[in-house]
Amino acid sequence: MTSNPEKAALRKHLLEKRDSMSFEIMGFHNQKILSKLKKMKSFSQAQSIGCYYSIGSEVQTNDLIKALLSEKKIVSLPQVFDDTMIFRRIEDVTKLEIGNFDIPEPKESCPIQETHDVILVPCIGLDNNGNRIGYGYGFYDKYLSKNESTKIALTYSKQIVKSIPNSEHDVKMDWIVTETDVIKIS
Repeated sequence: MTSNPEKAALRKHLLEKRDSMSFEIMGFHNQKILSKLKKMKSFSQAQSIGCYYSIGSEVQTNDLIKALLSEKKIVSLPQVFDDTMIFRRIEDVTKLEIGNFDIPEPKESCPIQETHDVILVPCIGLDNNGNRIGYGYGFYDKYLSKNESTKIALTYSKQIVKSIPNSEHDVKMDWIVTETDVIKIS
């Protein structure tokens, strides 16, 4: 986890805020977020999409993954080993197994996917400048720093704050999609 105490405190606060949302409100917001995402040209025209398998109170992507697969898009999910994250292509959600952090990941037999038109990025919080706070392990920042994909963060509007402390290794998002807005980061 991060050694930045300001970031750690903000992460804790934003997680508590997100976790306090009712499942009903979360479901309503998820539908709006995914509807806005699907209308984005950069997303709708993407053929290769790196996604995350949502857990807990994250913006839910599990139905989206199934929909993208049915549309014959190339869908890949992250797999973590030690301090490295890679994406593996999946053809259906039965090709997943519980991995690190108890998150479903692609099986070893799934091919590595090195390029993506778009990567959907999980987050705990964001600011309007595209700075993101994740879970503090740095997997996404490390991966995204070597990747030219369009980076889209999915979050609830209440998770956007005035400012996120950032470090030189943090990677900014290109887009933020909430239930109320689609924000392009310039």
